[in-house]
Amino acid sequence: MRAMRGVWRWRRNPLRRRTDRIEAWLALAAALLIAFGAPAAGWFTGRAAHGALLETVRLQYQQSHLVWATVDRLVSRAPLDPDPETSSQRDAHLRVIARWTAVDGSSHSGQLAAPRPVESGERFRIWTDDRGRVMPRPMDVDTAGTHAVLAGLGTTAAVGALIEGCRRLVVGQLMARRFRRWDAEWERAGQDWGRADAGS
Repeated sequence: MRAMRGVWRWRRNPLRRRTDRIEAWLALAAALLIAFGAPAAGWFTGRAAHGALLETVRLQYQQSHLVWATVDRLVSRAPLDPDPETSSQRDAHLRVIARWTAVDGSSHSGQLAAPRPVESGERFRIWTDDRGRVMPRPMDVDTAGTHAVLAGLGTTAAVGALIEGCRRLVVGQLMARRFRRWDAEWERAGQDWGRADAGS
């Protein structure tokens, strides 16, 4: 912002250098891109991600089915992971041997993680595919929306950081160029420094 103010302040100053003007206009352009370009990129990314995720939700619900599983017997009442530092809520569920019928009518049985403490003969719902294979719960619309928002925010931040990084890179090059010119001017001034006919 300081460099942007310099566009106006230095416009008629005799000490103004070409690199000062470039740096000021570069700061203005970067600020406008960060203010408007980065959010626009984030919005388009979030919108595209939301559409793709909603299609994923639709496909997952189309390919998944809720069926009833009946508990035959308990496998263990102990958590799967004995280490309390790494055990998760999922690990704390009881493991059971259960049987279920797929939507195509085929019968299945296997070891499952019960969603709550259960006893033999109790039932709970599980997600399966068309052939009865157990599947994870499909993504819901709210989760898809959250992921899309995060994608948009991440893109906005990344584009903003990229713009600022490019601005800093160019400013660094301008500063190096400015220092090289100063060194050349001091070298030329040093040749005549203190001489009676140098006009100093």
